[in-house]
Amino acid sequence: MKALESLATTLPAMALSDAKAGGLAAFELLMRRHERMVLVTALRLLGDLDDAKDVSQEVFLKLYRHLGKLETGNLAGWLYRVTVNQCRDARRRRRPAAPGELAAAMLSYRPDPRQNAVQAERRKALEMSLRLLSERERAALVLRDLQGLSTGEVARILGSSEATVRSQVCKARVKVKGFVQRYFGRRR
Repeated sequence: MKALESLATTLPAMALSDAKAGGLAAFELLMRRHERMVLVTALRLLGDLDDAKDVSQEVFLKLYRHLGKLETGNLAGWLYRVTVNQCRDARRRRRPAAPGELAAAMLSYRPDPRQNAVQAERRKALEMSLRLLSERERAALVLRDLQGLSTGEVARILGSSEATVRSQVCKARVKVKGFVQRYFGRRR
Protein backbone atom coordinates (compact mmCIF):
# COMPACT_ATOMS: atom_id res chain seq x y z
CA MET A 1 0.00 0.00 0.00
CA LYS A 2 2.80 2.44 0.89
CA ALA A 3 4.46 1.68 -2.46
CA LEU A 4 1.27 2.73 -4.28
CA GLU A 5 1.02 5.95 -2.26
CA SER A 6 4.65 6.72 -3.01
CA LEU A 7 4.10 6.07 -6.71
CA ALA A 8 1.00 8.31 -6.72
CA THR A 9 3.02 11.23 -5.35
CA THR A 10 6.10 10.65 -7.53
CA LEU A 11 4.25 10.35 -10.85
CA PRO A 12 3.03 13.99 -10.95
CA ALA A 13 6.51 15.22 -10.03
CA MET A 14 8.03 13.07 -12.79
CA ALA A 15 5.42 14.30 -15.29
CA LEU A 16 6.22 17.90 -14.37
CA SER A 17 9.95 17.28 -14.74
CA ASP A 18 9.41 15.58 -18.10
CA ALA A 19 7.12 18.39 -19.27
CA LYS A 20 9.75 20.98 -18.24
CA ALA A 21 12.25 19.05 -20.37
CA GLY A 22 9.94 19.51 -23.36
CA GLY A 23 7.97 16.27 -23.21
CA LEU A 24 4.60 16.93 -24.82
CA ALA A 25 3.21 13.59 -23.63
CA ALA A 26 4.11 14.53 -20.05
CA PHE A 27 2.45 17.95 -20.44
CA GLU A 28 -0.64 16.26 -21.84
CA LEU A 29 -0.67 13.96 -18.81
CA LEU A 30 -0.53 16.99 -16.51
CA MET A 31 -3.40 18.58 -18.40
CA ARG A 32 -5.55 15.46 -18.24
CA ARG A 33 -4.82 15.06 -14.55
CA HIS A 34 -5.91 18.62 -13.70
CA GLU A 35 -8.35 19.68 -16.45
CA ARG A 36 -11.51 18.74 -14.53
CA MET A 37 -10.36 20.54 -11.40
CA VAL A 38 -9.61 23.71 -13.38
CA LEU A 39 -12.82 23.59 -15.41
CA VAL A 40 -15.09 22.91 -12.42
CA THR A 41 -13.44 25.68 -10.39
CA ALA A 42 -13.81 28.14 -13.27
CA LEU A 43 -17.43 27.09 -13.83
CA ARG A 44 -18.27 27.61 -10.18
CA LEU A 45 -16.58 30.99 -10.11
CA LEU A 46 -17.99 32.26 -13.41
CA GLY A 47 -21.33 30.50 -13.73
CA ASP A 48 -20.95 30.13 -17.51
CA LEU A 49 -19.67 26.98 -19.22
CA ASP A 50 -18.27 28.73 -22.31
CA ASP A 51 -16.40 31.28 -20.19
CA ALA A 52 -15.13 28.47 -17.95
CA LYS A 53 -13.80 26.58 -20.98
CA ASP A 54 -12.04 29.73 -22.20
CA VAL A 55 -10.49 30.29 -18.79
CA SER A 56 -9.43 26.66 -18.63
CA GLN A 57 -7.61 27.02 -21.95
CA GLU A 58 -5.91 30.17 -20.75
CA VAL A 59 -4.80 28.46 -17.54
CA PHE A 60 -3.16 25.60 -19.43
CA LEU A 61 -1.53 28.01 -21.88
CA LYS A 62 -0.03 29.83 -18.91
CA LEU A 63 1.09 26.51 -17.48
CA TYR A 64 2.85 25.66 -20.72
CA ARG A 65 4.50 29.09 -20.91
CA HIS A 66 5.66 29.03 -17.28
CA LEU A 67 6.69 25.38 -16.95
CA GLY A 68 10.35 26.27 -16.48
CA LYS A 69 9.58 28.58 -13.57
CA LEU A 70 7.33 26.19 -11.64
CA GLU A 71 8.48 24.37 -8.55
CA THR A 72 7.70 20.68 -8.35
CA GLY A 73 5.95 20.95 -4.97
CA ASN A 74 2.45 22.34 -5.51
CA LEU A 75 1.22 22.33 -9.08
CA ALA A 76 -2.44 22.09 -8.02
CA GLY A 77 -2.08 25.20 -5.83
CA TRP A 78 -0.49 27.10 -8.71
CA LEU A 79 -3.31 26.01 -11.04
CA TYR A 80 -5.98 27.10 -8.54
CA ARG A 81 -4.31 30.51 -8.12
CA VAL A 82 -4.07 31.06 -11.88
CA THR A 83 -7.67 29.85 -12.36
CA VAL A 84 -8.98 32.30 -9.75
CA ASN A 85 -7.01 35.16 -11.31
CA GLN A 86 -8.12 34.28 -14.84
CA CYS A 87 -11.73 34.13 -13.64
CA ARG A 88 -11.39 37.60 -12.12
CA ASP A 89 -10.10 38.91 -15.44
CA ALA A 90 -12.86 37.13 -17.37
CA ARG A 91 -15.56 38.54 -15.07
CA ARG A 92 -14.30 42.04 -15.77
CA ARG A 93 -14.46 41.47 -19.54
CA ARG A 94 -17.58 39.39 -19.99
CA ARG A 95 -21.28 39.92 -20.50
CA PRO A 96 -23.66 39.04 -17.67
CA ALA A 97 -24.70 35.38 -17.83
CA ALA A 98 -28.36 34.46 -18.16
CA PRO A 99 -29.87 32.89 -15.03
CA GLY A 100 -29.96 29.14 -15.20
CA GLU A 101 -26.96 28.64 -17.53
CA LEU A 102 -24.88 27.08 -14.77
CA ALA A 103 -27.73 24.84 -13.70
CA ALA A 104 -28.26 23.64 -17.26
CA ALA A 105 -24.55 23.11 -17.82
CA MET A 106 -24.03 21.17 -14.61
CA LEU A 107 -27.15 19.00 -14.71
CA SER A 108 -26.28 15.39 -15.09
CA TYR A 109 -28.57 12.84 -16.68
CA ARG A 110 -31.02 11.31 -14.25
CA PRO A 111 -33.95 9.19 -15.34
CA ASP A 112 -36.28 10.55 -12.64
CA PRO A 113 -37.84 13.88 -13.77
CA ARG A 114 -38.78 14.84 -10.21
CA GLN A 115 -35.18 14.33 -9.06
CA ASN A 116 -33.97 16.36 -12.06
CA ALA A 117 -36.31 19.20 -11.14
CA VAL A 118 -35.15 19.20 -7.51
CA GLN A 119 -31.49 19.12 -8.55
CA ALA A 120 -32.03 21.89 -11.10
CA GLU A 121 -33.72 24.05 -8.48
CA ARG A 122 -30.90 23.50 -5.97
CA ARG A 123 -28.24 24.29 -8.54
CA LYS A 124 -30.12 27.41 -9.61
CA ALA A 125 -30.32 28.58 -5.99
CA LEU A 126 -26.60 27.92 -5.48
CA GLU A 127 -25.68 29.71 -8.71
CA MET A 128 -27.78 32.72 -7.84
CA SER A 129 -26.42 32.87 -4.29
CA LEU A 130 -22.81 32.70 -5.54
CA ARG A 131 -23.48 35.71 -7.76
CA LEU A 132 -24.42 37.77 -4.71
CA LEU A 133 -20.99 37.31 -3.15
CA SER A 134 -17.99 39.54 -3.68
CA GLU A 135 -15.22 38.08 -5.85
CA ARG A 136 -13.05 37.34 -2.80
CA GLU A 137 -15.89 35.70 -0.87
CA ARG A 138 -16.91 33.64 -3.91
CA ALA A 139 -13.34 32.47 -4.53
CA ALA A 140 -12.80 31.59 -0.88
CA LEU A 141 -16.11 29.70 -0.62
CA VAL A 142 -15.66 27.82 -3.90
CA LEU A 143 -12.10 26.76 -3.11
CA ARG A 144 -12.80 25.89 0.53
CA ASP A 145 -16.27 24.34 0.50
CA LEU A 146 -16.88 23.24 -3.08
CA GLN A 147 -13.35 22.21 -4.07
CA GLY A 148 -12.48 20.92 -0.60
CA LEU A 149 -9.16 22.72 -0.09
CA SER A 150 -7.84 23.47 3.37
CA THR A 151 -7.97 27.00 4.75
CA GLY A 152 -4.17 27.21 4.47
CA GLU A 153 -4.23 26.20 0.81
CA VAL A 154 -6.95 28.73 0.04
CA ALA A 155 -4.97 31.45 1.83
CA ARG A 156 -1.86 30.69 -0.24
CA ILE A 157 -3.86 30.63 -3.48
CA LEU A 158 -5.64 33.91 -2.76
CA GLY A 159 -2.60 35.59 -1.23
CA SER A 160 -4.28 36.31 2.09
CA SER A 161 -4.08 35.14 5.66
CA GLU A 162 -5.91 32.12 7.01
CA ALA A 163 -7.92 34.40 9.29
CA THR A 164 -9.07 36.44 6.30
CA VAL A 165 -10.07 33.29 4.44
CA ARG A 166 -12.01 31.99 7.45
CA SER A 167 -13.79 35.33 7.70
CA GLN A 168 -14.61 35.43 3.98
CA VAL A 169 -15.89 31.84 4.01
CA CYS A 170 -17.99 32.50 7.11
CA LYS A 171 -19.55 35.64 5.62
CA ALA A 172 -20.16 33.86 2.33
CA ARG A 173 -21.83 30.90 4.04
CA VAL A 174 -24.15 33.24 5.96
CA LYS A 175 -25.09 35.09 2.75
CA VAL A 176 -25.65 31.85 0.80
CA LYS A 177 -27.71 30.32 3.60
CA GLY A 178 -29.86 33.43 3.89
CA PHE A 179 -30.41 33.60 0.15
CA VAL A 180 -31.27 29.89 -0.12
CA GLN A 181 -33.73 30.14 2.77
CA ARG A 182 -35.42 33.16 1.18
CA TYR A 183 -35.38 31.50 -2.25
CA PHE A 184 -37.00 28.26 -1.13
CA GLY A 185 -39.29 30.04 1.32
CA ARG A 186 -40.72 32.01 -1.57
CA ARG A 187 -41.07 28.93 -3.78
CA ARG A 188 -43.24 26.91 -1.38
